[in-house]
Amino acid sequence: MTETRIQGRQTPRRGERGSATLEVVVLAPGLLALLSLVIVAGRIEVAKGAVEQAAAAAARAASIARTAAAAGSAAHAAAQESLTGQNLHCAGLSVNVDTSGFAVPVGQSADVTARVSCQVDLASVSLPGVPGSMSLSQTAVSVLDRYRSR
Repeated sequence: MTETRIQGRQTPRRGERGSATLEVVVLAPGLLALLSLVIVAGRIEVAKGAVEQAAAAAARAASIARTAAAAGSAAHAAAQESLTGQNLHCAGLSVNVDTSGFAVPVGQSADVTARVSCQVDLASVSLPGVPGSMSLSQTAVSVLDRYRSR
């Protein structure tokens, strides 16, 4: 037994003093690295959600546009506004819109597809093995009104 009793209390022996401090010093870097990885993973998941929402906003904006040309610019503006509103700044933003649904005759089902790609900056989290940036892409589809003139 490594403990002695002095006046009804258990106290560590003289040779074990400071062992708790040493354990904390040894474990602290690992715990900090784990915490940093959790922060990076959380930041990536939040960015994925923001890009997904931006893709949905872009598809919706494209689907309510009157022409295919207006759909592309409306989708880009909606995606940019959505990302800015969620405080996500992309190093490179790409919005690709498939407007082939505008060529479908009135009365038939058609849709618009928007693909948003964002280069997310992770440089503020400096950990070994974590890339400086990450590319995230999401696709969303929105239905065109079948009876609206195109």
